[in-house]
Amino acid sequence: MAHGGVDSFKARLRKAVHRARVALRKSAVDYFRGDGSDTLALSGLLLTVPAFTWGTIKIPEWISPAALVLPIVAGALLLRPASLLGLYAACAAGLIVETFVLGPYTDGPARVTPGTVLVVAACGFFGLLIAQFRARVGVPWRRGGTMLFDLRERIRVQSALPRLPKGWHREMALRPAGGQSFSGDFVVAARTNGGRTLEVVLTDVSGKGMDAASRALLLSGAFGGLLGSLPPHGFLPAANGYLLRQDWDEGFATSIHLVLDLESGDYELLSAGHLPALQLNAGTGRWEEKSGEGPLLGVYDGAQFDPVKGSLRPGDVLMLFTDGLVETHERDLAEGMDRLTGEADRYVPSGFEGAAWHLIEAVAKDVNDDRALLLVCRDA
Repeated sequence: MAHGGVDSFKARLRKAVHRARVALRKSAVDYFRGDGSDTLALSGLLLTVPAFTWGTIKIPEWISPAALVLPIVAGALLLRPASLLGLYAACAAGLIVETFVLGPYTDGPARVTPGTVLVVAACGFFGLLIAQFRARVGVPWRRGGTMLFDLRERIRVQSALPRLPKGWHREMALRPAGGQSFSGDFVVAARTNGGRTLEVVLTDVSGKGMDAASRALLLSGAFGGLLGSLPPHGFLPAANGYLLRQDWDEGFATSIHLVLDLESGDYELLSAGHLPALQLNAGTGRWEEKSGEGPLLGVYDGAQFDPVKGSLRPGDVLMLFTDGLVETHERDLAEGMDRLTGEADRYVPSGFEGAAWHLIEAVAKDVNDDRALLLVCRDA
């Protein structure tokens, strides 16, 4: 019986320890995500206030009265606005205690001066603005960076091109404006018709960089869902209707839709106000513009998009790109396209292996605009 009682006690102890571990882990995860209470953080920061106050009184040569800005800055990142006000009250009380104990600032150094009060108050003001912004957005600082990283990775995954059968080569490079991580240009692609057809949509959202990134993320998800779910000629009308329903102030976009038969090499290009594609004819060595007709996406309802047809023979290359690659304030569109094709000719002998990224570097390295380039090559 005694042995059974010991085993029962050990079992209960293991269960209690397990429940405590689960509860602690859950609270830690909730706090990291911003869902948990900030009581623990508030308690810890409140304890630092008397510690700094005591240090200022006892060892003023090491801890100045302005040290109270440290819990204020930490509170701006960790606490909700209501809790932050409680921390501010404690810091104000600490300054008052230091003033009474140390005496007026005219009596010597290491006193609470008007400048000290001004610095602490300014930090508190900006800290409260940060806390209110976080509360309004609903994304705590602990989760904000992770969320942005996740959004960037989603755009990257959605822009990945599917593998092509033997005899085909594809490359894509995208460079956001100003070296940022987010871009208003994006690509969605899929192999449809049992894998025989490659459909690629290159879109340039109005604006650039972070201003266009949120709209590009929303559109890339929507366009990725539409692509392959509709007949090729129904994609751009559906995308146009989707943009119109968003009712954005700056909600237009340009887009080009490639529908390529991977067995025959025949293709159709449908354009919504986008720049023409460029095709290299391996037989003549010349570049030819290929452009469908259609208005910008998100401008008016009932728009029609007329395709242009072509064919990629062995050795041919089709190049799709956005305006940031070829058009700047210093050069017009025709000059930019001439420069792009001139640089692209250098990669003909190598079959355009690794060419997309290098072409952006050569043609539009320092351009303050989003740049995207897509190459589809048929091996000779």
